[in-house]
Amino acid sequence: HVGSTPCSQHNNAVRECQAILNQPNHIENILEEATDREKERNRLRLRTSIAVVKWLTFQSCAFRGRDERPQSKNRGNFIEMLKLLAEFNPEIASVILENAPKYCKYTSPNIQKEILSIFAMKVRKHIREEIGDAKFSILVDGTCDVAKREQMALIFRFVDINGVLQERFFDLIHVKNTKALTLKEELCTVLSKYGFDIQNLRGQGYDGASNMKGELNGLQALFLRECPYAYYVHCYAHRLQLALVAAAKDVVPVTQFFSNFSLL
Repeated sequence: HVGSTPCSQHNNAVRECQAILNQPNHIENILEEATDREKERNRLRLRTSIAVVKWLTFQSCAFRGRDERPQSKNRGNFIEMLKLLAEFNPEIASVILENAPKYCKYTSPNIQKEILSIFAMKVRKHIREEIGDAKFSILVDGTCDVAKREQMALIFRFVDINGVLQERFFDLIHVKNTKALTLKEELCTVLSKYGFDIQNLRGQGYDGASNMKGELNGLQALFLRECPYAYYVHCYAHRLQLALVAAAKDVVPVTQFFSNFSLL
């Protein structure tokens, strides 16, 4: 029975049971240790992938390779950087790529995009805090990507708290077409999402296309209706490009060079 003395049969049985359960080789302890080791390996794999994504992004390098199979001579910057880290760090080498379980490599394109999106979110948050309630201008330009989808780049210009002019790339926005109203709706969506007051807009910088600079229905005109102080300036980089193109047309060797170059 339980008894009140330490040497009762019940108390002796309890101590023996605890001794058995606390043995290093008890199955519960073994499973717990194995789980802890696997968690550490997973964390190391993930930290390594995060470090590679951070470095490639900082250096503006492409991630993917044309052929990422194990037998490929060049598996792309992301995989090759992992291999380089493994070459100088045995601990990393023991847990990544071929030494990682198939279900937990943390190297898939989706994982790369997810890590990158988290970095992008943190960068945008920092830029938003930099701008605060200050007045700002926007620079916008668009181009088609390799999939023939129109992408619009958004850049902010503002004066920081130290009185220094700053220019920050903020987002790359997919747009379904290049109509002025569509572009304005997409830009307003981004501005609203990050808490920007449209009335703080003080400048617009675009190219000279009619959908951008049109005085009646161009993008700049649509913004001016809501923000009378958001003055439009034809982007000087585009002006310089147009001047160079016009000048190059009068130089035969230059014209021939670019004509042949476009055929490569």
